[in-house]
Order: sequence, then C-alpha cells, then structure tokens
Amino acid sequence: MSATKEDVEKFLDGNPAFAQGYFNKKLTPGALSVMAGISESKVDFGMLQELGQIEEGQILFDLIKEMQENVNMEKVVFKILKRIVALIQADRCSLFMYRERNGIAELATRLFNITTESELDDCVVHPDHEIVFPLDLGVVGNVAQTKKHVNLKDVNESSHFSSFVDDLTEYKTRNILASPIMNGEDVVAVIMALNKTTGPHFTTEDEDLFLKYLRIATLNLKIYQLNYLYNCETRKGQVLLWSANKVFEELTDIERQFHKALYTVRAYLNCDRYSVGLLDMTKEKVGDTEVIFYKVIDYILHGKEDIKVIAYSEPLDDSGWTIKNVLSMPIVNMTEDIVGVATFYNRKDGKPFDQQDEELMEAMTNFLGWSHLNTDTYDRMKMIENRKDIAQDMVLYHVKCRDDEIQNILYFNREPCDCEEEEFLQILKKELPGPKKFEIYEFGFSDFDCTELELVMCAIQMFYEVGVVKKFQVPQEVLVRFMYSISKGYRKMPYHNWRHGFNVGQTMFTLLTTGNMKRYYTDLEVMAMITSAFLHDIDHRGTNNLYQVKSGNPLAKLHGSSVLERHHLEFSKFLLADESLNIYQNLNRRQNEHAIHLMDIAIIATDLQLYFKKRTMFQKIVDLSKTYEDEKKWVDWMSLETTRKEIVLAMMMTACDLSALTKPWEVQSKVALSEAAEFWVQGDLEREVLENQPITMMDRNCAGELPKLQCGFIDFVCTFVYKELSRFHPAIQPMYDGMLNNRKEWKAKQEEYEAQQAILKAQSGQSGRYTIAL
Repeated sequence: MSATKEDVEKFLDGNPAFAQGYFNKKLTPGALSVMAGISESKVDFGMLQELGQIEEGQILFDLIKEMQENVNMEKVVFKILKRIVALIQADRCSLFMYRERNGIAELATRLFNITTESELDDCVVHPDHEIVFPLDLGVVGNVAQTKKHVNLKDVNESSHFSSFVDDLTEYKTRNILASPIMNGEDVVAVIMALNKTTGPHFTTEDEDLFLKYLRIATLNLKIYQLNYLYNCETRKGQVLLWSANKVFEELTDIERQFHKALYTVRAYLNCDRYSVGLLDMTKEKVGDTEVIFYKVIDYILHGKEDIKVIAYSEPLDDSGWTIKNVLSMPIVNMTEDIVGVATFYNRKDGKPFDQQDEELMEAMTNFLGWSHLNTDTYDRMKMIENRKDIAQDMVLYHVKCRDDEIQNILYFNREPCDCEEEEFLQILKKELPGPKKFEIYEFGFSDFDCTELELVMCAIQMFYEVGVVKKFQVPQEVLVRFMYSISKGYRKMPYHNWRHGFNVGQTMFTLLTTGNMKRYYTDLEVMAMITSAFLHDIDHRGTNNLYQVKSGNPLAKLHGSSVLERHHLEFSKFLLADESLNIYQNLNRRQNEHAIHLMDIAIIATDLQLYFKKRTMFQKIVDLSKTYEDEKKWVDWMSLETTRKEIVLAMMMTACDLSALTKPWEVQSKVALSEAAEFWVQGDLEREVLENQPITMMDRNCAGELPKLQCGFIDFVCTFVYKELSRFHPAIQPMYDGMLNNRKEWKAKQEEYEAQQAILKAQSGQSGRYTIAL
C-alpha cells in the first residue's frame, strides 16, 4: 500500500529533525535554481538563507508599518506575539502590563493566551477579568523584579513558579520563555511564551528569535507608555491648575482667588478679557426698585501683564474697546445663593463662544461658588484645628502609659529605653503570669480574682503565646505601653470598662487557640484580631448608639452609622499613630494596611445591627464546611477566601462581645447586674435629658423584668452565634453549653418572679413591683 501526500506531510510535521536532515540532503542546485528562477551554474546555497532573511525582513517591515498607521497598542503587540508563537513553536503567548496601585507594584494581564489561531478580541483581557501578579509571586513577577529574561526548561525546577493560574485555567505549564519590556530602567511589561510544541523545551535559537522580535514590541510599548503618561500628566495638570493650585492658594483674598482661577480659564477659552462682579451687599432704592451693587473687577490682557481696573457701575466699553461676544454666568455658592457673576469677552478667533466653552465655564463658576466659602471658614477652620490638636494632646497625656506606670509591670531600676530587647524579654518572663496561672486558654475564664494591672499583664502574655512579638519584631516596651494605655483608655463604667475589654480579647484569644479557629488565619491576622478585641469598646460612654443620635452628641454628627463602633476604631488608630504605642511599626506597608483593614472589619462588626445582616452568610459557610471530607482541603480553601474569612471574623467578634452570657452562672449573674446598672443610668438620662420614657431594659423601675429580658436576648441574639460556632468547630461547644445553662437559670428566675407577681396581684388586686435578688 503506497503512502499518500497527507501521510508524508503528517510524518514530516511530527519529525522536524528528520525533515530538516532530509531537506538538506535532497536539496540540489537544480531544485534551488527552479525556486530562485536562475540558471543552475549561478546557484549558491547561501542564497537560501538570504531568501529567508528577505522574508523575515518583509515581516518586520509590515509590523513597523502597522505601528506607524495604528495607534492601538494591543492590536500591534497581538500580531507580534502571534508571529512569535509560530516562529518558536510555542503553544501560547501572553502580555502582562506593569503598574502600581496604592504604591504597590504588580503585573496584570492585557493580552492572554495568544495562539496561532487566536483572534484579537478573544485575547484582550477586560479589566474585570484580569489576572494580577504581585512582584513576589510567580515567574512573571520574578522577571519584572529582576529585569532579566528567563528560559525555564522545566518549571518544576524553579522556586519562583506558581501554579495558581494553571489551577485557575486548568492548563499545564511545562516550560517558559519570558522577558521584561524595559523603558530605560523602568519595567513596562512582561511577555511570556509557554510550552514548546515541537520539542521538550525552548532552545537557545528560540530564545534569540524571541528576543529579536520583542525589540519591535518594546518600541511599540514604549510609545504607548509615553503617550499614556503624557495624557495622565496633562489631565493632572488641568485639575491641579483649575482647582487646588489656583483657588486654594488664596484662602483669605477672594479677589486674588477668583483672578488666579479665571486667568487659567481665559487662556483655555482664548478670549480678550474677563471680569468678575462680586456681591457688595449694599442696597440702594432707585424709585420703587431695590438695586444690588456689584464690585466689578475688570482684567484686560495686555502683553504679558494684566492691568487691573476697578470700577463701579461703569460700562466695560467706555474706553472704546468693542464688545463682540460675551459668555457670562452666575457664581453660586453651596447654599444656592448668587455671590457674583463671571464674564468672558471676545474669542480671539472671532467665533462666538460654543457649547464646550459654556461647559468649561459652568464647571469653573460652580467650583468658584463653592470655594467662596473658604474665605469665610478658613480662620474658623484653623481655630478648630488648633483646638483639636490641643484636645488630642490632652487625651494622649491622660491615656498614654507613663514611665512610672510601666514600672508597675517591670519592677526594675532602669529606664525602659536603656534595655536591649533580650534583657527586656527576660524581665517580662519574670513578671508576666504565664498561661496557666489565670487560665487564659479557658472559655470559662473569670476576671474576678484579677486586678486590672494583672489583666494588662495577661493581655501582654497572649501576644507571646501566639508568637507574634518575635515574628513581627514588636518592640516589647511598645507592647507594654500599648496594653497599659488601652486599659487607661476605657472609662470607669459599670460594664463597658477595661474588664469587659479584656474579657472580649481573652475570648478571641481562646477562640483562636483552644477553639482552633487560628488555622484559617495568618499570624499577622491573628495579631490584628486579638488587638481589635482588646480595643473594641475603648472610650465607651456608657450609652448606646441610639442615645448618641437622639441627644445630638457630636459623635453622631461625625459618624453616620455604627456611631460608637466607629469612634472606638478612630480612637484605636489615634493610639497607634503614636510611635511609642504603635505595635505595628515594624510591619511593611502591605502588612500594616492589612492589619488596619482587619481592625476596621472587627471593631465595626460589634454593631449588632450588622450582625443580623451577616448571620445567613455565616450559616452558609458552616453548612459548606460539612460537605468537605478532607479537612486539609477545607482549611486551605477557607484560608484563601478573604470575604468568607471576614464574615467568620465578624461572627467571632460578636461571640466575644457577648461572651459573658457563656460564663459560669456565678460569673454571668454578676456581670448581668453590672450591665443592667449601666442601662439604667442611660434610662435615667433619657427620662431627665430627653424627657422620654425609657424602654423596659433601660428602666430601673422594671428591674424585676431582668430575667425575662435575659432569656429573650439569649433566644433572639445569642443562640444562633454560639450554636453555629460550635457546629463549625466542636471545640467551641463549651460556650454553647454555658449559654444554655445560663438560660436555664434565668428562666427559673423569671418563673419565680412571675409567681411572686401573681401572688401580689391576687392579694392586692393590682400588679406590684418586686426585684429578685440574684
């Protein structure tokens, strides 16, 4: 059976080395003369290479022509990469553009998975679907960081290779050829080719060919970057010119403020002259008409200088200058009052002002109207700023841990700043209580036998227990001062005091360690979560959010929602802003931002209104956890899901905040009375200050209803979070059991109270008041 043409072509395509050898062997001068169209006597085998070079030169010429005629960067680079794929027999090519966001460098896909059969529209990546590489991740990030091209023959042998894109796209990367695109010393992009299709890896010849074609891509990307930077700088210049650099240069002189802003607009409108009429606030009766006078400031362009002419009720064209066309608009302030009129005269090209001129003028007059208030409020703002600085200094003085107070913990005769870290650690080891003395790992922990100073020392101990002090280089003196300052930051309230703040922090610590919740979070996140728990109610006023709003407290005016929670968060950031209290001071920028972000999530989550919104989402996470048979896979998946981790964190914060209801009955009953005492103080304020009848929970005259209120609160708020957490992690079951036991005790107290009420009602014919002694 004879072989067909198709069989031969298939064999040669599958055996390129054989095909090349056979071609070189069978190529004769006669065959070459026919191909080149010349006589056999003039055949030179070197001409074959020259013909290949002519073809390649034509291709390069076409690419450069395409660059000249087409401003679409993606289209040009797509053609180059498509050609590269064919030349080096790669499976696919991709373009990653370099950028910086929030000061963090990264690479993002712009053209992805280009093959010999690809179409441009299929390869251009929409911003919503781009894949982003930080510079410390993957081969792409490493190429951008080192600014050197690489030829990886086997990705498994590279420590920089990351398979997360393979996992995302269900693709298998075997070998990589990648190179940075540079503009001087700056990285513009990275181009990567994947998987040699006709061999085990990319050869040196492939690498040379790859880099040669990238020179064309480099030229095109340089042009693109320069054009992009130019447009950005132009827009930035316009915004700065029209706004801050002009209007806010003159905060105290309205005339100079308007002049500087409108002078720039005049240049854009290309007109002869402009004037500003400012409200003079003087009125005069002319017959039956009330006339408002404007102070007119006329600016005439004269060479390189502006001649300023101030006139009152004088026509602008008395000097003989002829008005040809006018663009005039009112200047309106934020309260919609007219404060002046801006007018532009005579476009220099003789044309009337068009719609673009009107839009520009309208935007500027609106801005000028709003900025008019600056001159009135500038002095007041400076005064408020000075008062704020003084108030913050006073607060910090009273809250910040002093040197004599730090001696209460350290007990040594030297200044803390004179101690080395190792020496400081040895001193702390002697003074800290350790993990067992006060049972800080137990859900049933009670602070009743501890002084407030001992609670500070226990809190410091927890940071050592989770291993974050050494890992994140937290200065130990700073940690001591920080925790002592937190304890001072809590007011002496019946319930929302330092003891409550510590108990919430201790419960968070126990959930993470004993409850095994730590496995989902990094060490940095664990540190931020414990810190947030200690800080969550700092500077609490003893009244709830609703009272802040009803009483018109400045906090309610400052924060639109979660009033107290946002105040606690701001106060926490205020403490951390002081270098001697900043336990995050040795974190890098990304770590610090992540820690602060988690504090935002955690502290705001203590608002119970937000808790009710997230309960369903948390329940779905718990249900999903039960579908995983492999625990490691579940932990790995949860650890990478930022949103779900934040939902779990929010539930943990609620569980910590309400944890008094899970303590042993002898603890819970006493804490409940202190909480009720604080509520009753608010009820008194509502009755006296707001002249409102407080709700039952806040009314001390309804103290006997406390057991019923506690049962209702447990049923409506607490049961869900502790039941779901114990279902999520069985190690948390003691909290759920403790809550159920306390509900049983409260229910008994409720029945006892109701029985007494029934007896009194039967005896006297009317309901009485009776308070159960707990």
